[in-house]
Amino acid sequence: MTGEPANAAICVFPPNCVTHPERTLPMPFPVDTKWITETEKKLGVRFPASFVTTMATMNGGSVRTRIDTFELFPFLDASDRKRIQRTCGSIDRETATARKDWYGFPPDAVAIGANGGGDLLILLPMPDHPENLQHAVYWWDHETSEIDLVADDFSDLPKS
Repeated sequence: MTGEPANAAICVFPPNCVTHPERTLPMPFPVDTKWITETEKKLGVRFPASFVTTMATMNGGSVRTRIDTFELFPFLDASDRKRIQRTCGSIDRETATARKDWYGFPPDAVAIGANGGGDLLILLPMPDHPENLQHAVYWWDHETSEIDLVADDFSDLPKS
């Protein structure tokens, strides 16, 4: 597996992965910014500052929108086995899955959360600078493939 940590094989849908909505998500915890940078390299984008600041302190958790509550995907933290297991449903993996498996998912979108019903919270690239993701946060409806603005900035979303 190119680009994957050597011990990533232990990350086979543990009970706390977002991939399994019937299971409980772990409590959020801080993540070293080197793992955020690693995800940026994998995806070829830079995350907005407000998203990075929040996720550095609570790598995961949930946010409320006017549409639903979304569980945030964490940044993969490969610093030890426990963190790999807790973060295997990571932003880069969930984005790759959505791009590959979900009909109508925007090919340049980055999935940052899910509501457990198939809909995703996404970030989109800036039109003039696609290597940078917009500060705005969008809801992607898996039934219609429509995209709807839910916040002008990630920091505007209430955390829960």
